[in-house]
Amino acid sequence: MGKAAVARAFGEIKAALAVLNAEVDGAGSVPFSAADPLGGLADGCLEILAGTREVEAGIAAVKAKAAVGYAESAAAVAGPDVPVQAQETAVAAEIGCVLALGPRAAGSFLVTSHAVTATLPRTLEALQAGAISWSHAVVMADETACLDPDGAAALEAHFLDPDAPDPARGCPVGQLPAHRFKAKARTWRERHQAGSIEQRHAKGVGDRRVEFRPDQDGMAWLSAYLPADQAQAGWNRLTAAARGRQGPDETRSMPQLRADTFANAILTNGGSTGNGARVGAGTDQQSPIRAQVLVTVPVFSLLGQTDEPAMLVGYGPIPPPMARRLVAGGAGSFYRVLVDPRDGAPLEIGRTSYRVTGAMRAWLRLRDGKCPFPGCSNNSLDNDADHILAWANGGTTGISNLGQPCPKHHKLRHTTAWKPTPATKNEPPGWTSPTGRHYLSEHQDWEPAQWPPGWPSGFLPEARNKPGERSLLEDALLQHLAV
Repeated sequence: MGKAAVARAFGEIKAALAVLNAEVDGAGSVPFSAADPLGGLADGCLEILAGTREVEAGIAAVKAKAAVGYAESAAAVAGPDVPVQAQETAVAAEIGCVLALGPRAAGSFLVTSHAVTATLPRTLEALQAGAISWSHAVVMADETACLDPDGAAALEAHFLDPDAPDPARGCPVGQLPAHRFKAKARTWRERHQAGSIEQRHAKGVGDRRVEFRPDQDGMAWLSAYLPADQAQAGWNRLTAAARGRQGPDETRSMPQLRADTFANAILTNGGSTGNGARVGAGTDQQSPIRAQVLVTVPVFSLLGQTDEPAMLVGYGPIPPPMARRLVAGGAGSFYRVLVDPRDGAPLEIGRTSYRVTGAMRAWLRLRDGKCPFPGCSNNSLDNDADHILAWANGGTTGISNLGQPCPKHHKLRHTTAWKPTPATKNEPPGWTSPTGRHYLSEHQDWEPAQWPPGWPSGFLPEARNKPGERSLLEDALLQHLAV
């Protein structure tokens, strides 16, 4: 066994790669479909892509275990007389040379490998099974780094154990792009970790700044690190101003319009942009445009009875004092939504006419959070309300028959064979591809609000009014807030 077994295994892998390459090139001994060679090849290539993803995950697990195994063996061989930091540097350097990684990347890979193999058993198991990618494992390691063992185990269970008491709903972690999983994992961590989000936010406020970074082709990046409510409101304001400039005679794209509006705001008092293009009325600092921002606030947190974070739609968890300030301050750009303490979700709003009301659009933003196409991160402010079953074909204008795809995926739906699947009042639509494959959409992780100690159990009435009207629960809460 030993080296001979390793060499034989890699020889078999290389032989398998040669077979797969031949199949992709259409040079296999047997075609995917004799009746439809081109269609068969297209379907076969998708099968190869799916299989490759699983194999890459398994290989990543082997790499992680091999890196940790080397580090532990090298430390034992070096003996106790070698300083720990020097030994770690030497190990990272060796791994970096073998994998052609820089020192920082090699050190990061080793840290993540150790976390996955030593402290995240469910993550390692999912990686070995091909259920998640290495990028997902990196997210899990990053998001559990500040948690104690029980907290890390709880985060793993929430996303990777289907039998967990409160598992993640909707699209499985492995079917989400890693950046979307990171957003969901961060949200869960902010809600459940022991550390105070208020203290960490105060530190972040102290670190606020604007940064300048040169780029290529005479371009540069100018970015600001701000409190989330200011940053989200600013982004939405730029989007609203840019959308207001779109029209048949406007050749600039949304990103270009946002950039020109931003430059105009910081460089002038509202005149022309640096490239000679006129941004137009309503985009200077005195603009009447208001950027709507949705804030979902657990009722007991709003009352100051718990310290549960609120959710800023399009961003994630924010400290309770920030949410209370936005609500109490009466900021016209912020739309307050009280969430039901029993299940963590608002109520469905309905309508019988074709037109989608502002309240229904707000509900869609709450239900979906973003464009529901798999992997898309387009903020809901940019998106279109779309009937899943067309109005002309008998579809209703109810939340359960509405989606909010971004312009790109809205166009995809109406110009190709990509089609949304049915939605519900709490779940966005999934999608079916032209090949017939079904892809789940990401779901919001609504959770019941925390109940404060000693709160009267009979306070919340169960009865509800008609759809679109305030429930008795809301009436009771608003009455309590007014006291």
